Amino acid sequence: MTIQEARRHGMQRLSAIYATGEASTISDWVIEHITGTKAQDRYSGAGKELGTEQSVLLDQLLERLLTHEPVQYVLGEAWFSGLRFKVDPNVLIPRPETEELVEWVIDHCKFPLGDLNILDVGTGSGCIAISLKRRLGKGKVWACDLSAGALALAAENARTLGADVHFVELDFLSADARAALPAFDIIISNPPYIPERDKSDMHSNVLGYEPHMALFVPDDDGLLFYRAIAAFGKTHLKKDGAVYVEIYEGAGQATLELFRDAGYTAELKRDMQGKDRMIRGVLD
Repeated sequence: MTIQEARRHGMQRLSAIYATGEASTISDWVIEHITGTKAQDRYSGAGKELGTEQSVLLDQLLERLLTHEPVQYVLGEAWFSGLRFKVDPNVLIPRPETEELVEWVIDHCKFPLGDLNILDVGTGSGCIAISLKRRLGKGKVWACDLSAGALALAAENARTLGADVHFVELDFLSADARAALPAFDIIISNPPYIPERDKSDMHSNVLGYEPHMALFVPDDDGLLFYRAIAAFGKTHLKKDGAVYVEIYEGAGQATLELFRDAGYTAELKRDMQGKDRMIRGVLD
């Protein structure tokens, strides 16, 4: 089977569960993973034959994909802010909307940079913390998570990507636990925010594979993480510091009011799709 035939084979099989465009994109990612070559480099070698091991691997990956397992978990990697992160079911798959949150932080940083202290709450794969450290090299970046598995993966990503991040295993919802953290100039988080009642509306590749602990909050207390972050900021934000959070699109105004009621000057920002997606808060 040639590379060109392998790509076409993958696209045809994946079209059983994915739209044509998505099947084509995923097939490209799989072929890139197997051959180590990007699409633009494969055109000249499209007639090259796959090796036996490569052909076997292709079939194995396609079988997993056809169970609706996310391609990022199947390949063990995801891109975020131009960096390749290792991912597995211990962590959420990094998403483009969260890249916008990182860029919002960068946009508000004053250059030349001073000695910034940054905290990423619920770091998962470490994508936010590591991306900020890579972009704001002089700052000291902390990242916390309740999941030991997530922290181990995040630490591996930090080593691979050459980012000095201080990781802490911590239940941020515990006031006593978070009180032990130092003061910060920037607190950033993409916390769990999807109400339990919305599970039935979610795609099976998310619901069946991504960690529920990092996705869902109780229906009767959907803003519990934002309340904890707002309270923490009041005691641990340095002068002129700011909080940046990703939010549930259906709770934009409620989350904005929570921060304002807690004493922040807060603004709501929409993402590239026009959805309420992030909030920045500065203490009055």
